Amino acid sequence: MGRLARLAWASPTSLVGILLLPFFRKRWVTRGIILAEGASWPRRLGWKYRAITFGHIVLALEELDEKTLAHELEHVRQYEKAGILYVPLYLLASLRAVLKGGHYYRDNSFEVAARRAAGSAGRRA
Repeated sequence: MGRLARLAWASPTSLVGILLLPFFRKRWVTRGIILAEGASWPRRLGWKYRAITFGHIVLALEELDEKTLAHELEHVRQYEKAGILYVPLYLLASLRAVLKGGHYYRDNSFEVAARRAAGSAGRRA
């Protein structure tokens, strides 16, 4: 699948991220995504994660290190494969993890793959 097709396939979810971009202090394009960093309001709402990905938009509470960015870039690749089905598939993966006795986030197969990608980020040449 070509780059334009992958962008289009993930674009409905990217729109959610685009709507949130004005609420972050810094925004730029890097590695084929829009990265926004710097927002304290999600913590006040109880958000406990460093970043979230919506299609080709990565929203981060603070400046991301390479490992966390690699994690989020894996989610971008997952969106490119699943497109608009990403969110329901992610939720099903959480349900599957729980039904197998695991944790909804830590044992979610999407998160396992993202952690694997982040773990190998430092080893890439």
